[in-house]
Amino acid sequence: MTEGLRTGWTTGTCATAAAKAATIALARGVAPPEVDVALPTGTRAAFAVETEGPSTCAVVKDAGDDPDCTHGARLTATVRWRQPGENASLLLAGPGVGRITLPGLGLPIGAPAINPVPRRMILGALAEVVDRPVEVVFSVPGGEDMAAKTSNSRLGIVGGISILGTTGIVRPFSTAAYRASVVQQVDVAAAQGQTHMVLATGSRSERAAQRLLPEVADVCVVEVGDFTGICLRRVAERGMSRATFVGMAGKIAKLAAGVMMTHFHRSRVDTALLAAVAADSGAPPSVIAAATETETARHFFDSCLAAGCLEPLAELCRRAAAACRSHVAGALAVEVLMVDFEGDMVVARG
Repeated sequence: MTEGLRTGWTTGTCATAAAKAATIALARGVAPPEVDVALPTGTRAAFAVETEGPSTCAVVKDAGDDPDCTHGARLTATVRWRQPGENASLLLAGPGVGRITLPGLGLPIGAPAINPVPRRMILGALAEVVDRPVEVVFSVPGGEDMAAKTSNSRLGIVGGISILGTTGIVRPFSTAAYRASVVQQVDVAAAQGQTHMVLATGSRSERAAQRLLPEVADVCVVEVGDFTGICLRRVAERGMSRATFVGMAGKIAKLAAGVMMTHFHRSRVDTALLAAVAADSGAPPSVIAAATETETARHFFDSCLAAGCLEPLAELCRRAAAACRSHVAGALAVEVLMVDFEGDMVVARG
């Protein structure tokens, strides 16, 4: 929910503003205190500029009320004229900006991690100032530490953060960026010829997946959050053959009910399903009753463990796996592993 929350600016928009300001400084001998840039939406936005050198300018990223690890980052651009015969402007990665080392991201290996939309924004902003080619080196102090909090290393982006954005605007708690990162990681794994993707719902289940499946390459373990269905479809579209879902009882219960978007605001655990699974598995009355005593799968999970009755949990895993296979029309072999709420042990599988 974003009502009442401040929007912010993407790294792509801030890099564009810094590059435009530095180009003005190069062309006119003095940097402006503020620049405005065109957004992909067709509107324009203005940014305060900090001058760091004769043709080096920085714009500080304001992510609004989004919990973004790049909030406060100094997107810095240094610009120089290109040499005669160099007929196109060149965008380069300096310290704190990532470089591409793996295929699958739609960018050449060795290129700076500047996505296509920001690249167009930057080149468009340069053209507003000069009609001759320039070289722009982007840097972000502390960018490598920021990148450690993202999935960049898994995607083969080394050295710093990515310059991202599709609309130029960060919407607080937006799911669009998360969804895009899930799809992107599948693409990177597929481009490396991988055939087995491991889906984890959060950090604890991700750690469990890495421990339980050490033979799976790190790039193949993706934290899907609530986007299980989207991830499964992408895995199938990219021609991979197998998926393993690692999660806890609540998410697995939702998958067993056929719910592939598992955010707690969008869907609730089907307690009638839990009760039916318990009864069909021959569970004792205490476990069957626990299914509907609360709306949390954890209570049901704890009751199964307390009674030493794991078959209902295994059946949930089997049903979840079947629902996942059905979601991709049988294109994938799917296994589901249920771990405890600390991610320490496998309780059931199906």
